[in-house]
Amino acid sequence: MSIAIRAATPADTPLIFNLICELADYEKLSDAVDATPTMIADALFGDKPRLFCAIAEWNGEAAGLAVWFLNFSTFRGRNGIYLEDLFVRPAHRGKGLGKALMAYLARRCVDDGYARFEWSVLDWNAPSIAFYESIGAQVLPDWKICRMSGDALASFGKGGRQ
Repeated sequence: MSIAIRAATPADTPLIFNLICELADYEKLSDAVDATPTMIADALFGDKPRLFCAIAEWNGEAAGLAVWFLNFSTFRGRNGIYLEDLFVRPAHRGKGLGKALMAYLARRCVDDGYARFEWSVLDWNAPSIAFYESIGAQVLPDWKICRMSGDALASFGKGGRQ
């Protein structure tokens, strides 16, 4: 039995989109997905990629993915990786694929001189929190994610709520 982690290619776009939809279903957020395969392909493989993806394979079968982008720490003066999505299909969990994807990204940080490797986890997702802690991650209790989208974003962007 073998694990392989590889960089995604444009031919992986349908697979990546399907895995994103599977993740949304797992998080009970399927109704929040309005991305299309074209949008994902443009972000990953367009002229100026803003998004990156690794595919995890179990014996040659696609079993999961990690999707990330670069962030920047002004305090540290250099980039870091922000993991947007980590997903392993249920049939392949417990085989080390998630750990292999996380190690792949940690190695990238080290090799590229990045300052941090960060991500968010839903507070109800106890198995993921336990996994992250088991690989040495610190779940920060003092930080909350703030998000503006939809009507609030449009309104504020046009000068509302000043």
